[in-house]
Amino acid sequence: MAYNFVAGDRDQLLLMPPSLAEWLPADHLAWFVLDVVGELDVSAFVAAYRSDGRGGAAYEPSMMVAVLVYAYCVGERSSRVIERRCREDVAFRVIAANQLPDHATIARFRATHQDALAELFGQILRLCARAGLVKAGLVAVDGTRMEANASRAANRSAEQLAKEILDDAATVDAEEDARLGTARGDELPAELTGSGRRVRIRALLDELEADATKRSYEAQLARRAEIEAATGRRRQDGNRSPMRNTVVPGSWPMSPILTVGSCACTVVSCRVTTRKRSRRSIRSSWPRK
Repeated sequence: MAYNFVAGDRDQLLLMPPSLAEWLPADHLAWFVLDVVGELDVSAFVAAYRSDGRGGAAYEPSMMVAVLVYAYCVGERSSRVIERRCREDVAFRVIAANQLPDHATIARFRATHQDALAELFGQILRLCARAGLVKAGLVAVDGTRMEANASRAANRSAEQLAKEILDDAATVDAEEDARLGTARGDELPAELTGSGRRVRIRALLDELEADATKRSYEAQLARRAEIEAATGRRRQDGNRSPMRNTVVPGSWPMSPILTVGSCACTVVSCRVTTRKRSRRSIRSSWPRK
């Protein structure tokens, strides 16, 4: 009786060039990351390179950004581990377009564009939170050192450790089967898959921009209220009535037109000065005794 196994020949050459689109399912996180990076502005990264085409060829900035974003999404921080994943992991190979940046290049790119990456990651996190992919929160890690007992009874043999690992794996599988059923657990929402994913991403970005504008306007109103409360005066922005030019009754002929608020003092001063000058001119004309 012959066994019926699927044959796996590692020496078999591919008759047709492989397509990266066939390596991952359509609802994989890698495709979502690529579409998000494609919608965001990466001009700050491009501006750091020479525009005359001279020098050695550099990796395309959007590809490097996508690699770092996906690596941080799946919990990888080390540049060396990211380099290894770009060689061994299918999702990393799809995002990197089968290119293999070494760990020095990855670390240098992160250090050079640290500020731009921080701003871009903030946008991506807000977008993922709006899409329901992540939950924002605070994680506090306590690094306090405490005394503990290290007895011989706490030691484990290799067989015991292996059994504990297998038992833990069985527990995890059972919990995931109960929670996810037949699903993989990394599927994207239905609205973020297929041909309409870019439209949905664009709509989410527009919503974030509208929220930012609203928060800016509310902050401006709050600041204005603080100033009014501190000064006791209400600010009028753009609704001030124009000052009317008014002639003060009883003013001297040929006197200038003065504005309300300072005209009284000015006119009185003008009158006094004029009268004094008139009296002096009259006295100066009298014959001296």
